[in-house]
Amino acid sequence: MKGQLLLCLLFQVLCVFVLADVWKVEVEPDMEALISSCVVLPCSFKYPGKIQPSARTRAMWHIKDKKNEYIYHEDQTHVEDSFKMRTRLVGRLGELNCSLEIDEVKGHDNGPFCLRVELQTGTRSFDDSCVHLKMIEEASKPELHSDQAVQEGHPAIFRCSVRHTCPSHQPTLTWNHNGKEMVTYKVIGHGNWEVESVLTFTPTKEDDHKDITCTVKYHGVKKQYEARRPVFVKEQATVNHILIPVFCVLGAAFLTGGLCFLIFKRNNCRKPEYLGNTHIDTSTPPDSVRAQNKDLSSEISINSSYFNFFLKDEVRFIRY
Repeated sequence: MKGQLLLCLLFQVLCVFVLADVWKVEVEPDMEALISSCVVLPCSFKYPGKIQPSARTRAMWHIKDKKNEYIYHEDQTHVEDSFKMRTRLVGRLGELNCSLEIDEVKGHDNGPFCLRVELQTGTRSFDDSCVHLKMIEEASKPELHSDQAVQEGHPAIFRCSVRHTCPSHQPTLTWNHNGKEMVTYKVIGHGNWEVESVLTFTPTKEDDHKDITCTVKYHGVKKQYEARRPVFVKEQATVNHILIPVFCVLGAAFLTGGLCFLIFKRNNCRKPEYLGNTHIDTSTPPDSVRAQNKDLSSEISINSSYFNFFLKDEVRFIRY
């Protein structure tokens, strides 16, 4: 008799350990919530035995250590007045998803909040795995990324993204420039999600030095937040962009060469001329030159011809 009693006790203890190991919930213990907006508390659970459909499973959320103060209950009469019509399950219980949405977040919605599951085969409150919320009064600005300099006539891509905690009401991203938009949503993890908008357009020279602005609108929040980024458009190369610099270079080369030639000729014309061993002062007027060389005229026969060269009102005799 005593042996049977002992065996029964051991079986009960074993059942307790098995069931305790099977009942489990997974939540994010610490999350952020934007006041006036919404927040979704990710939640998944499991229990012993065969998975029951949603109709045979009940889930409630309550304040920790206050199991009768519900923030969510399928019967709204059991919900605390401060949470009525503001909470709902967004997960399917038949898929073991107990995620909860809290809308119109208030400053006192900080929790901690715990899950309680009721089945036909048993009930369990997960008071050791609750969620605490940190209230955020100011939302985050979007992040805007792009190349600062873009080429005229070639597609330009601008990426704008923002993280949030309410996938049931995604933030809305808008642009101040027309173009092709593509929006994507993804899970970051730990109760965070991200929405990204990609804008593609072909810039023109009219877009040069203009700001590209991305604006985010959060659910339930009146204020909008934006990020700006200037865009610098490089003009597309044309025939004029090639010919004009070439002509400028050639013109500068001809002008420089001409000036050098004139300076060279002028310096050569300033050199004094000699007749044999006799120096002729080219700065002296013609009559004076002939007077100075009067005594030499009988000895020196000049068979050369001279031409007058005028440069800045000076008279020069150049020997041929």
